Amino acid sequence: MKPILEIRNLGKKYKIQHLAGGYLSLRERLASAFKFDRSTTEDFWALNNISFDVQPGESVGIIGRNGAGKSTLLKILSKITPPTTGHIISRGRVASLLEVGTGFHPELTGRENIFFNGSLLGMKHKEIERKFDEIVDFSGVEKFLDTSLKHFSSGMQLRLAFAVAAFLEPEILIIDEVLAVGDAEFQKKCLGKMEDVSRSGRTILFVSHNMDAVEALCKTAIFLSGGQKIDQGLSTEIVNKYMANPKKVKFKPVPLTKRSRLEHFSLSEESILSGAPLIFTLEIQRDSPAPSEMTDLCILFYNYKRQRVAIYDLRPHFDMFSLAENGTISFRGKINSFNLIDGSYSIGLHYGLDGERHDIEGLISLEVKQKIIGLKVKPYDQQYRGFVELN
Repeated sequence: MKPILEIRNLGKKYKIQHLAGGYLSLRERLASAFKFDRSTTEDFWALNNISFDVQPGESVGIIGRNGAGKSTLLKILSKITPPTTGHIISRGRVASLLEVGTGFHPELTGRENIFFNGSLLGMKHKEIERKFDEIVDFSGVEKFLDTSLKHFSSGMQLRLAFAVAAFLEPEILIIDEVLAVGDAEFQKKCLGKMEDVSRSGRTILFVSHNMDAVEALCKTAIFLSGGQKIDQGLSTEIVNKYMANPKKVKFKPVPLTKRSRLEHFSLSEESILSGAPLIFTLEIQRDSPAPSEMTDLCILFYNYKRQRVAIYDLRPHFDMFSLAENGTISFRGKINSFNLIDGSYSIGLHYGLDGERHDIEGLISLEVKQKIIGLKVKPYDQQYRGFVELN
């Protein structure tokens, strides 16, 4: 059986322009129009020499860090942008869901966009009519079906776009991390539909930072880094390889509300033994000396699969916060015993401040090592922790 997708030596090059001297005023720009061009260009390969095959009915996860080339690859496969080098042989109709609003017209109604997008996917009018009720029911936008798409929320647009892509039965379904826009219930619903699509014999290419979703949905996976293919194989093995050497995160100030930002957040150690104490400091800077309305503040710990595994609630310690005259809030705390298993963790915050409530992930990272004294038995790998082995 021939592959439904053949990708050979695929490459995509962009030119990056660097302007000498930084930003220019309007007067300097007008003056420079009559001078020698001071800008320089640099070739950047978003993808370089990518080759792989996808078999009919196969579900393939494409994983990698931001900037690895995942979205560029999907845009080329979806024929949104052409490759610089290499070629693709596709033996099936492709439907793609890359970002909210792709393939839709904001001035058309939801009803009109179903037919419009379906026709872009190569569907005939009768085929779309046959699936119309199922699309509307799954999307849950029946009440707004005759409203212009520009009045839809991003979540409603996503629901409609996914329903059209999934129910119009393309041979190849390409889905980017766009599902992250939806709520938890809708994500679960989409993953269930994607499993149905896969079982029906259609092919799925799925990009996600959710490693659980990749392992559950995809039998195989491709690991990209720096625009190159690092490895390809069973999804569990590729996910473990991808997470084996996590990228260390250095803290950068981040806005919390219109009046506040997290100016500082650090740990006493970047690497500790399991069970050791952990000291942290944080500082929230205010744009005005007015007192803040802080209702919640928790430190969140995520494992290598982006699953939240621990919460440290700071609400009982609000009386220990230091408040400066300019409104800056500072706190230094200590977790007496950090009892998480060995591995790499990403740390974030949950906060309720000035009437807003949000979660922030990936602020800093922490490496936890085993505290082994005279242990001769090698522990199970992380993915097997918590399971009981029966004889």
